[in-house]
Amino acid sequence: MSEQPRILIIGAGFGGIAAAIELQAHGFADVEILDRGDGLGGTWRFNDYPGAACDVPSHLYSYSFAQRRDWTRLCSPQDEILAYQEEVAREFGVDRRMTFGVEVDGCSWDAASATWTVTAADGRRWEADAVIVATGQLHRPAFPPIPGLEDFAGTAFHSAEWDHACDLRGRRVAVIGTGASAVQFVPPVAEEAGHLTVFQRTGNWFMPRRNRSYPAPVAWAIRRVPGVQAFRRRFMYHYGETLTMMIRHPRTVGLLGRLRSTLFMRWQLRGDDALRRKLWPHYTFGCKRVLFSSMWLPALRRPNVELVTERIERMTPAGPQTQDGVVHEADVVIYGTGFKTADFMFPMEITGERGASLREAWADGPHAHLGITVPGFPSLFLMYGPNTNTSGGSILVYLEAQAAYIRQALALVRERGAAAIEVRPDVEAAADRAVQQRFQGTAWTRCDSWYRDESGRIITNWPGYMREYEAATHALDPADFELLPAADREPAAA
Repeated sequence: MSEQPRILIIGAGFGGIAAAIELQAHGFADVEILDRGDGLGGTWRFNDYPGAACDVPSHLYSYSFAQRRDWTRLCSPQDEILAYQEEVAREFGVDRRMTFGVEVDGCSWDAASATWTVTAADGRRWEADAVIVATGQLHRPAFPPIPGLEDFAGTAFHSAEWDHACDLRGRRVAVIGTGASAVQFVPPVAEEAGHLTVFQRTGNWFMPRRNRSYPAPVAWAIRRVPGVQAFRRRFMYHYGETLTMMIRHPRTVGLLGRLRSTLFMRWQLRGDDALRRKLWPHYTFGCKRVLFSSMWLPALRRPNVELVTERIERMTPAGPQTQDGVVHEADVVIYGTGFKTADFMFPMEITGERGASLREAWADGPHAHLGITVPGFPSLFLMYGPNTNTSGGSILVYLEAQAAYIRQALALVRERGAAAIEVRPDVEAAADRAVQQRFQGTAWTRCDSWYRDESGRIITNWPGYMREYEAATHALDPADFELLPAADREPAAA
């Protein structure tokens, strides 16, 4: 690898931006970011449905090195988050490194030249000494396996591909899915629709969050009083660790989380026992994603809203037909069914050493050392990779840690005059076993969720605390890696 290695980052969301800033700050000048969108932002560009907002407070869901004091509310809406990303990219000059409209469909390693060839769907090609895949876990919309989806005669779209030209006022709307996205867009949709039918597979545990604009005195204190924002960030960091503690210890601390959620939900559903029975989650608190909303349950109590828990058997031209034979007629169907979280960067094809594909390497489930590096794929790095999702904190804490770890790896290659770096298979395998063992006894193992693959293996979430992940990635251990020299020579220990 030369003094100025060519580094390609795929994805211009929070992860890609963090990686570019980190590398640039440490003297890596040849960095380019590719993104399939028409601008930066990743999930915060595509997910612009009504009510879209983060469910992590903005003073933690933001870069530690680029804190802002002008957020309008605790958990910022989509437009503010996107504006923040654009502002940070401009401030650090990485916006000039971005190329948009690039749908990357393949990355292939060439051992002879020790380079990656990255190809786009339109035929464009790039060569790089290192590739950072920062596409994340939440970028490919998932549709439910319901027969006849294409038969519906009305308008249908996924929440991540919102049809803003579709006027919902006075119309019959069907929403399929009750996850984190639906919890945000259903309340505003319920205010417009003539009739709204919400189809629920399983209920959710809820915690309160109104997310109103800051009162003027609070906004003034955040902007003007030194240390206030830093204190709030530290407090929220530790609060997030407490939520993780509840999930890790469902029989003790987790009972406190369940109690708080139970009291909140019962209060919001008081006087409507029938709806409460339909909505109530019958699984361990924290097994699935705990949702924060004070608007969802009241929205379902509106007279124009109906909650259906019967399984959808098929889609008809008129609307969803449930297993009891009822056709729920609709003019519009909105799929709030989440993302293909187990696919990570796929359908992108990644081919490493000796022509092995990442799909083959992950045949038994996605895995990577610290969620970042995979044996057999030299100088390929993942951000928000396997087992790096958080259930109680901010993913930006993880992304910053990953960016610094990747920078250390590339700096080691540069310092040693090597061609590439690759994690040792035994190191990655041992780390993966340790990660999976830490899930034992936790709430994550108590039910099926999008955290798991078809085999039941938990592949998305980190099993511990933010502080533990930061500690694990703080200093790269050269002994965990092999440095690859020029072609046709034996690898050397790092």
